Amino acid sequence: MAKGLQGFLWTMLLLFCAIQELGSWARHTAVQAPGLGEPGDPALLAGGRVKRGWVWNQFFVVEEYTGTEPLYVGKIHSDSDEGDGSIKYTISGEGAGTIFLIDEITGDIHATERLDREQKTFYTLRAQARDRQTDQLLEPESEFIIKVQDINDSEPRFLEGPYIGSVAELSPIGTSVMQVMASDADDPTYGSSARVVYSVLEGEQHFTVDSKTGVIRTAVADLDRETQDRYEVVIRATDMAGQLGGLSGSTTVTIVVTDVNDNPPRFPQKMYQFSIVETAPVGTAIGRVKAEDSDVGENTDMTYQVKDEEGVEMFKVTTDSNTQEAVITVQKPLDYESKKVHTVVVEALNKFVDPRFVDLGTFRDQTIVRVSVLDVDEPPEFRPPSNLMEVQEDAHVGSVVGVVTALDPDTANHPVRYAIDRSTDAERIFDIDAKTGAIVTGKVLDRETAGWHNITVLAMEADNHSQVSRASLRIRILDVNDNPPELATPYEAAVCEDAKPGQLIQTISVVDRDEPQSGHRFYFTLAPEATNNHHFSLLDIQDNTAAVHTQRVGFNRQEQDVYLLPILVVDSGPPALSSTGTLTIRVCGCDSSGAIQSCNSTAYVVSATLSPGALIALLVCVLILVVLVLLILTLKRHHKSHLTSEDDEDMRDNVIKYNDEGGGEQDTEAYDMSALRSLYDFSEIKAGDGGGGPGEGGLSRNPASELHALPQWVQSPDLDFSVFRDYICRKVEQADEDLSVPPYDSFQTYAFEGSDSPVPSLSSINTWSSGSEQDFSYLGGWGPRFRQLAALYAGRRGDEDSEES
Repeated sequence: MAKGLQGFLWTMLLLFCAIQELGSWARHTAVQAPGLGEPGDPALLAGGRVKRGWVWNQFFVVEEYTGTEPLYVGKIHSDSDEGDGSIKYTISGEGAGTIFLIDEITGDIHATERLDREQKTFYTLRAQARDRQTDQLLEPESEFIIKVQDINDSEPRFLEGPYIGSVAELSPIGTSVMQVMASDADDPTYGSSARVVYSVLEGEQHFTVDSKTGVIRTAVADLDRETQDRYEVVIRATDMAGQLGGLSGSTTVTIVVTDVNDNPPRFPQKMYQFSIVETAPVGTAIGRVKAEDSDVGENTDMTYQVKDEEGVEMFKVTTDSNTQEAVITVQKPLDYESKKVHTVVVEALNKFVDPRFVDLGTFRDQTIVRVSVLDVDEPPEFRPPSNLMEVQEDAHVGSVVGVVTALDPDTANHPVRYAIDRSTDAERIFDIDAKTGAIVTGKVLDRETAGWHNITVLAMEADNHSQVSRASLRIRILDVNDNPPELATPYEAAVCEDAKPGQLIQTISVVDRDEPQSGHRFYFTLAPEATNNHHFSLLDIQDNTAAVHTQRVGFNRQEQDVYLLPILVVDSGPPALSSTGTLTIRVCGCDSSGAIQSCNSTAYVVSATLSPGALIALLVCVLILVVLVLLILTLKRHHKSHLTSEDDEDMRDNVIKYNDEGGGEQDTEAYDMSALRSLYDFSEIKAGDGGGGPGEGGLSRNPASELHALPQWVQSPDLDFSVFRDYICRKVEQADEDLSVPPYDSFQTYAFEGSDSPVPSLSSINTWSSGSEQDFSYLGGWGPRFRQLAALYAGRRGDEDSEES
């Protein structure tokens, strides 16, 4: 039964496809390849052939064919085919030889595989007609198309899922939520296989869907987020326009109900109770209350406020933006003795109110907060809190400045004691009576030294000094006229010798350390000792200044170059005080324009007459002179040091050691300067140091032979070499101290003049006659360089002479 039904359906489908293509078949009974068979085509007219063409039907094949035999597609035929089998038909192109096979004789085409239009909608092939004997083309190659005919084999699919939409609660019926769309892979231009309609499978109680557009809309007006905040709606899409036999697909749409401000805030309790000590400072948090709101997000944002007048005065309510709680804090100091319990009405209201839901009721709520004040032992309080006192600066020690008062605010009303914080009055200028609080002066006051004093007064309970209150007190010292006026500066003025009478010399002002309330008023006059003055006059300008003018014609510096003018200054009191100041007036020479040129005791230099360039040039000259003087002094000191070194220390006593018959004492080319860097100890010279001149009887073997630079008499065994050693050591020390110059004195040792010389030595130094009469006085004429050597030999020679005598 099932197989018969399936065959019937295929038959009906083929019949339907044939009817659809009948019109096109009638119009295309003969199809020619594009561009072929046109008049004048050389390919068709070659050899004088009459133009012929292809003859075949429109080709199509139904997809998803499940038969066991190859599916007949169509037939290609040439009008030159006479049915004798002389023509061979072939095809090439997409699927030729695999999917599509052709009968070479009849031109029938069959499909051997199952086709799927959703994968490929048509195939393009080329047809050829050849002579079976010669294999020549009888017709030009022509292209044709085999279309795959669609059947409804693809169900609609929702490709954009999953779908999530949203709609505000309490939205009216028909409010658009979102749109869903299904896609069908079948051919939309053929039949109704791709025509999709939509319907709701689940959730139709709350939502509907447009069958053509897929737009989902609300079906009720009472969606409440607080009751249900999301819905799962199943939408089905069916092709074939929803007809029987159509395929369908479904998807689940999640619809979230968003919140609107449709719920007012509500306090869970109608009364809250808190307690706080009376000493809590302003700003202390008493407690927190919170109104509940079923909404979410910004719809739960609310503000709190105090509604009653008493609460507004004593307490403050703020909103914690993170927790949406009302924070109640102290706004004014609390006093248990004044009021023990405070009642505060706190109101909560939504910050954002939706006008669409105003008719639902008021979006605010109130609650009562009861605050109990706890009693504590408080320190005394100053009453009244005035912090300013005044006292005259001439008040006697012990005078009362004022009285401070403090009371114990507690019910017990303990007695109060007073004191001054000495860190604010280290000099003990003021004292206070511990019981009465009277402040008195402890020292003499001086407004000019300190016009204000800031002290701190302490008030404490008599039996509990830990309860202390502090009050800052400012004491102003009132001024009395106890300082005379004085000239502002030690005035000095100058007057030209050719000054004329009435010429202004100096304007004088004064200072007074006092500060009278009515202001200063000073009076000027010449002192009594200047009453006989005929040279200058003083004019009081009436603005606390005075002017000094000349009173005679001309002055003479030779007669008197300085005038001292005593001026008496008096203030307005009371009592009126005065002082005398002296104006020094110098007589100076002036040029024709009146500019001062010079005075006897002071040279006035007008800086305006010198340009900056002239000042710079003057400074450069002074600097050059200083450098020259320093250079001259340095050269002079260096030259003096050089002369002293040459005269006193640069005596180059060279004792030369040589072992050959050289040039004697003048041979200084082979100095061994390293000998100066080692101390030579004459006392350590040992015998047996070989060598000596011939005829010396081996005398050079004697240790003293190393001293051949000395005369013969120094070879005596009892000679004292300490003189030479001290001299050389002193020179070495001087050279060591002066590291900037090399030593000029060199000490060279030599022991003999040569070894086994066939010729006797010609040197006079090697003379060993005990009775030598050699005179060394000539050394004194060799100059300062040999002064020390001459002194040594001359002194030794004198000692020998005295011994012989």
